[in-house]
Amino acid sequence: MSSEPVARPRSGPRNPVRKHAQERFDALLDATEQVLADNQNEEISLAQIADIAGVPLASVYHFFPNRNAAFVALAQRFHAELWRLAAQPHDPMPQTWQEMVERNQRRSSSYLNAHPAALRLFMGAGVSVQVRNLDMHGNTVLTRMRVDQFVRYFETPRIPDFEKRLAVALAISDGVWALSYSAHGRITDEYITESVRAAVVYLRCFMPEVLEPRR
Repeated sequence: MSSEPVARPRSGPRNPVRKHAQERFDALLDATEQVLADNQNEEISLAQIADIAGVPLASVYHFFPNRNAAFVALAQRFHAELWRLAAQPHDPMPQTWQEMVERNQRRSSSYLNAHPAALRLFMGAGVSVQVRNLDMHGNTVLTRMRVDQFVRYFETPRIPDFEKRLAVALAISDGVWALSYSAHGRITDEYITESVRAAVVYLRCFMPEVLEPRR
C-alpha cells in the first residue's frame, strides 16, 4: 500500500499573487457582495457570481472551489475594512469612555448597514462554520484594538482580564444587533442605543465610572 499522502481538494479561496489576478479577485468579491445583497434566496451559485462579474465560470472556480469559499473571502474583506475603520482616530477626542463605546458602535453599525451583504454574512441564518469562525477571529482582533484604544485615549488602570471583558461587551452588542437584523433586516437606531446601554452596563461591573482623558 502506498504511503504517499493523498492531496485533499482545496476548500478555501485561492489568494491572488499578480496584479491582474487581484483585480479579477476583487471584481468577483464585488459580484459576490451584490448577489448576497440582492438575492434573498439561499441557493446562491457560483454561476450567478460569474454572470454578474461578466467572467467565465472557470474564472470563478479558479479562485473559489465552492460558494462558501467566496463567502469566506468576502467576510475577510469586510473584517479588514472594519479593522481599518476601527483604527481611525476619534476627532474630537472622546471625553468619557462611555462616549467612546457609543462612537465605536455607531461607526461599525453604520458600516454594516451600508453593506447588507455583511449583515447577511455575519447575522443571517445558515452561516457556515468557516464564516462563523472567521467572524470570531475578526472580533478577537477588534477587541485587541479596543484595548489599545482605551490606553491611547484614557488613563486606564490595570483591569483584570480587560481584554476578555471587552470581548464579552462586543459579543453582547453583536447579539443585540442580530436581534435587530432578524426583526428589521438592519441595525436600527433603537437597537444601537440598546446595544450601547447593554455594553456600558456590563463594563461598569469591572471599570471605574470615570477615566481621566489623556492630554
